[in-house]
Amino acid sequence: MPELTASTREAARRLGVSDTAIHKAERAGRIAREPDGQWDIDKTRRRLTETADPARSPLASGAGADGTPFARLKVAQLALKVEAQRLSLDETKRRLVDVTEANAALDEIGSTMRDALLNWPARVSGLIAAEISVDPHLLQTILQSHINDLLTEAADRFDPAGLGGDRPPQP
Repeated sequence: MPELTASTREAARRLGVSDTAIHKAERAGRIAREPDGQWDIDKTRRRLTETADPARSPLASGAGADGTPFARLKVAQLALKVEAQRLSLDETKRRLVDVTEANAALDEIGSTMRDALLNWPARVSGLIAAEISVDPHLLQTILQSHINDLLTEAADRFDPAGLGGDRPPQP
């Protein structure tokens, strides 16, 4: 049978804490009375131990204090703080790149490469035509067609239709 008491002071005495600590924990929602208004000493001790700050509470200073939810929460908070500091340091040292800036740089590089490839047939078709004795205009048209096919294939690989590109899906 559970050990019950109606008195907050008696519960505090049995738990080895002050009645103020019991009142504060109850107001914070860490512990609660039974439906009949009494304190279940074992249940209250267990809840206080699980939610207590190991650095401040005599209940949480036992051997199992590291496994309490409060202790795990403190470790998680510390880990998040360390990670935030690491990210801040990486950003300060310019190890991180803003996604918008990176996308803009990639778009600039891609459009420069595309423009260079599109202008290449016009620049070299006359020289190639003279070397192999063919019509320069016909050679330029053939080269442009192949370059357009190459760029379309590359665009389909890097930005498949329907994933946010401005091209309609291919059948």
